[in-house]
Amino acid sequence: MPPTDASTDADTTPVADPGEAQDRVENTDGQDTLDLRLPDELIALIGEQDRTGPAPGTDNPYRSTLTVTGAAEHDLLDSVGEWGPVTTPAGVFQLVPARVERDLTLISRWMNDPAVAAFWELAGSENVTAQHLRPQLDGDGRSVPCLGVLDGTPMSYWEVYRADLDPLARHYAARPHDTGIHLLIGGVANRGRGLGTTLLKAVADLVLDHRPQCARVVAEPDLRNTPSVSAFLSAGFRFFAEVDLPDKRAALMVRDRALRTVL
Repeated sequence: MPPTDASTDADTTPVADPGEAQDRVENTDGQDTLDLRLPDELIALIGEQDRTGPAPGTDNPYRSTLTVTGAAEHDLLDSVGEWGPVTTPAGVFQLVPARVERDLTLISRWMNDPAVAAFWELAGSENVTAQHLRPQLDGDGRSVPCLGVLDGTPMSYWEVYRADLDPLARHYAARPHDTGIHLLIGGVANRGRGLGTTLLKAVADLVLDHRPQCARVVAEPDLRNTPSVSAFLSAGFRFFAEVDLPDKRAALMVRDRALRTVL
């Protein structure tokens, strides 16, 4: 199970991280494809750019990123890397799937921020972060680690995952295609000013726009992480229940497609 969300809108040192609402849930055991078909000539051109580097004037490796894959019939999350940018009140935002060789140092630095480490528990050498990223990158695609890139600058770390295929599903009444998100805001300057709320809403909307069979976006921040819980509430999530997970007591947050326009 991915670790807890951290410091969504916190502006200080680690704050104690905080009809179904507030129900206590007992533990129970209980694909779509975005078919991107490009002309052979364009695929060859992209492949050539991958080998030779970015074209002149496109030296920002996080700008206009497009992940081209073959048949996507086994893509459990509908090609997160192809969702593209979205305009938000804070600027143009895009989820860019993480790459160890490019992003490890940056993500590891964020994980060693005390406000983040208090909840993600991944402080330490870069190898600690790498061991967290690689099982996701080498796995079956049920969890996709991403950088959140705002106006061309990476400033947050996200995990988009199939909650119905995650151990979390043992702890609530999961539905097929439930999609979960984890978030941390990387820089202190970006915390405590509502940016987490803005981006949570944007990413939840991206999930609902690009995953037509997903009826709910879910999250499970630590119940003590009051800034994080508050950010989810402000982004249109509702408090569904308290759940006891192996590493924390969590607030299960849900954003329903059916209530999208009213929450």
